[in-house]
Amino acid sequence: MNKKATVVGAGLAGCEAAYQLAKRGIEVTLYEMKPQKMSPAHHSENFAELVCSNSLRGASLSNAVGLLKEEMRRLDSIIMQAADATQVPAGGALAVDREAFSKNITDAISAHPLITVVQKEITSLPEDENVIIATGPLTSDALSESIHSYFGKEYLSFFDAAAPIVTYESINMDKAFFASRYNKGTPDYINCPMTKEEYLAFYHALRAAECAELHDFDHQVFEGCMPIEEMARRGEDTMRYGPLKPVGLVDDRTGLKSYGVVQLRKDNAAGSLYNIVGFQTHLKFPEQKRVFSMIPGLENADFVRYGVMHRNTYLHSPSLLHADFSVKGKETLYFAGQMTGVEGYVESASSGLMAGLSLAAKILELSLPRFSNIHAIGAMGQYISTPNDHFQPMNINFGIIAPLEQRIRVKQERYMAISRRSLDALDKIIGESQLLKGENQ
Repeated sequence: MNKKATVVGAGLAGCEAAYQLAKRGIEVTLYEMKPQKMSPAHHSENFAELVCSNSLRGASLSNAVGLLKEEMRRLDSIIMQAADATQVPAGGALAVDREAFSKNITDAISAHPLITVVQKEITSLPEDENVIIATGPLTSDALSESIHSYFGKEYLSFFDAAAPIVTYESINMDKAFFASRYNKGTPDYINCPMTKEEYLAFYHALRAAECAELHDFDHQVFEGCMPIEEMARRGEDTMRYGPLKPVGLVDDRTGLKSYGVVQLRKDNAAGSLYNIVGFQTHLKFPEQKRVFSMIPGLENADFVRYGVMHRNTYLHSPSLLHADFSVKGKETLYFAGQMTGVEGYVESASSGLMAGLSLAAKILELSLPRFSNIHAIGAMGQYISTPNDHFQPMNINFGIIAPLEQRIRVKQERYMAISRRSLDALDKIIGESQLLKGENQ
């Protein structure tokens, strides 16, 4: 086999896949349609753009996504290198300066001597060998049709939503306060407390607010990224058990527990921008300004970006893909990223890492290490490839990672033990694998 590969899409998964191939001496042609063609959700010309949130979620090893991130670090993930280099304070989470993160990855990929970036839209599946399709949930219509024709199977479609961003200087800190839930980590979140009366007024206004029209595709909302207005329509207290949960947040100035709390998280390193946590939405822009300004502390908020709703499309991967993200029946064609049904930035990048390693192993005729479901990265591969008639996108969670043989009653201790087991096994795999030593062949 020739030591060349094609990667389509320079999002998190595509950049990770291209990097893993190139660091092993394989020439990569990376196709990216931006800036010639932009999707409705993208605004930057840089690679690996974070369109929904700047958070890569929990940092602790007692959190499944924290374990996945640490596995990726040990596997030399370019995405994790960039995230660690551009992180901003976010309590117990790993959040990044959105623009610095994307620029870091763009510069590294563009400067790599074995990666050739071609700014061009790919409208049909390449006929070459050694191809990874990582065009994401916003794959262009032409390529989507080509993929559909190739598989002869139906896609599943859903909507994903991005939260609004406001300026820090426009937040009324006489009403809002800094704190992290249960005082975990540093107090990096701005909290906007609500009385019962304020919460109910906001709830009723949100339910009655006018949404933007949705065109050309069926409306199926993914539970893990539900618009705030959809959440409100599910019941008066639904938001109070979700993003407006007041538990663990007390304003030290008053000592009072609020009926509901809206949280904002730093969106850039300078701390000049904050996004409203959990407020993905597809309300019309004037309605967002009107209703979200009802939140105490945001009555004069300057919205630098309103929330948007966009289409996400994913494959029925259990019938199409192996656990290493290769296509059944054509093992030199891979798919990676959210279009495979992994949900979330970190999970998307991890699928690109797995696809890149697997294709590199095939090209170099080396053994691919066996990442089983004791590893977070292996559990995601097993999830998307295990037969499932009701397949839907999934974040990494301890429920899909193999349980311990011994019983540990305390949940946090049990999760830490699962993480230690995974990382110990991973270190052994890395030490024994020629592929993971990263030696150019």
